[in-house]
Amino acid sequence: MELSLDPVLDIALLMLSAALGVAMLRVARGPTDADRALAADVGFAVLIAAVAILAVRLDEPTLYSLVMVATLAGFLTTVALARLVERRSP
Repeated sequence: MELSLDPVLDIALLMLSAALGVAMLRVARGPTDADRALAADVGFAVLIAAVAILAVRLDEPTLYSLVMVATLAGFLTTVALARLVERRSP
């Protein structure tokens, strides 16, 4: 008897989609630029996690490279947004 992780990965993808929805709501509503920047960063991290889980679910190793490049791009974007928010704050 072989156990499949597919239902667990599907549930994880559903939970990540809910987290992405909450993050995008914060981007739309967040009262300050810092809130919006943080929510965008969290949303991007959730998206990267979803792609990583999808890579496992589909057994597609080429998506791992995408996850690595997106993680680096996300880090650089976080640094740039932090500098931008710092300059805009009084």
